[in-house]
Amino acid sequence: MKSVGKLVLRLCMLLIAAVLLLQLYFFLQIGWWVDHNPSSTSFMRHRLSELHETVPDAQLQFKWVPYSRISNNLKRAIIASEDANFSEHDGVDWDALQQAYEKNTKKGKVVRGGSTITQQLAKNLFLSGERSYLRKGQELVITYMLEFWMDKERIFEIYLNVVEWGNGVFGAEAAAQHYFKTSASNLGASQAARLAVMLPKPRFYDKNRGSAYLSQRTGLILRRMGSAELP
Repeated sequence: MKSVGKLVLRLCMLLIAAVLLLQLYFFLQIGWWVDHNPSSTSFMRHRLSELHETVPDAQLQFKWVPYSRISNNLKRAIIASEDANFSEHDGVDWDALQQAYEKNTKKGKVVRGGSTITQQLAKNLFLSGERSYLRKGQELVITYMLEFWMDKERIFEIYLNVVEWGNGVFGAEAAAQHYFKTSASNLGASQAARLAVMLPKPRFYDKNRGSAYLSQRTGLILRRMGSAELP
């Protein structure tokens, strides 16, 4: 019995060590990205793998552009649509999470996420789209690592360049080209608002561009953009 107990203890210690090493990897990788641009993310690689199942030679549409070459219209639209308190919170907007929980409980289904831009970036950089409390906990840890290493502008710059905007479409530059045949720097207010509204379900709206909800929500975000605070 003692030998079994020792084995269990060793396995537990190995598991704890593995988890700590994984956190150290995340921490150091984020530190590297403070002044180096990610060439891909976990979510991008996952999507490319899915695309290869039907189109073996498929490639992602993706081109990095610096923060200064992304329209302020798009920045304001995304903050207005996704995370109005982005410049103020420390990575997690607990009030928004509480409101989302109450709304989802009332509706009996998930109708609102409550995740901040930093949380969404944490998920895209390292995690899968799987929903679980364990994944959510890891997302929160990575979120605070991002806020520790980076200022808000750098977090937002990476987010704008790696977020999914359609079937195989990643980042503001690819989205601007894909939907409007223009560059990210030249996006107008209505174009930017439309792209921001697409973010929760980009592949759906890529196929359903005439959606009535998409048009209605775009109008709402247009009216909110003026009050959005940029980092």
